[in-house]
Amino acid sequence: MAKVAFLGLGVMGYPMAGHLKAAGHEVTVYNRTAAKAEAWVAEHGGAMATTPCEAAKGAEFVMACVGNDDDLRMVCTSEDGAFHGMSDGAVFVDHTTVSAKVTNELYEAGKEAGIALVDAPISGGQAGAENGVLSIMCGGDQAAYDAAEPAMQVYSKICRRIGESGAGQLTKMCNQIAIAGLVQGLSEALHFAEKAGLDGRSVVEVISQGAAGSWQMVNRFETMLDDHFDHGFAVDWMRKDLGICLDTANETGASLPVTALVDQFYKDVQKLGGGRWDTSALFKRLRAQD
Repeated sequence: MAKVAFLGLGVMGYPMAGHLKAAGHEVTVYNRTAAKAEAWVAEHGGAMATTPCEAAKGAEFVMACVGNDDDLRMVCTSEDGAFHGMSDGAVFVDHTTVSAKVTNELYEAGKEAGIALVDAPISGGQAGAENGVLSIMCGGDQAAYDAAEPAMQVYSKICRRIGESGAGQLTKMCNQIAIAGLVQGLSEALHFAEKAGLDGRSVVEVISQGAAGSWQMVNRFETMLDDHFDHGFAVDWMRKDLGICLDTANETGASLPVTALVDQFYKDVQKLGGGRWDTSALFKRLRAQD
């Protein structure tokens, strides 16, 4: 078992750190709001630290799941950042969805300090984190990935190295691009069913068993029809992720017309006051137009 630090105890990080502790790892946690770290220690045991640097001291692996590029830079390279507490040969595993640009920036900074960085964004939502069945897409050096993979396996159903530094983040962009189109398509299908006088649940019971089936359909159609969106992956975070996708597409020359359109639909949801609603709230946007 390894000595691990976990930075960031949000809806994803809190249960992920719990799985590490349950698997027998020695876990020290850090969270910007100390009360969340205190609650985690009360529930799971382990230890808490007041800074990322303190949490990282002596750790073989430092996992992070924070908010955005700036948050990640802060927990890595600020005066009290984890990089200043990590030992030579330690591995920093970043589960945050950020730009490939900041990933490569921190990969190089870590390399100079003798620290390996694996970008390892996650998919599967809060339920996937709580049940330990996340999908993890990774980039970075093979040796660093091989060292960290056993720890990541305790909260994943699949964990794969896609390529060099940044490849994990680029793969997560593919994931979010695909989800955006799927959720909009599902929303339009349910909206059409309602307008046509059909029972949405009966419709999904049939079409989910054919080529139209998806994770989004199986896991979200009932809450969508029930007008329940106070759960899951927030629209604000999805817009952050899609912004990264669109910026990267501009840099690479990729064409993402559907993604750009759905991003604007999520902007409409934010205007409805739904920034913290689940991404399936695209359906609520269509209902609001009635």
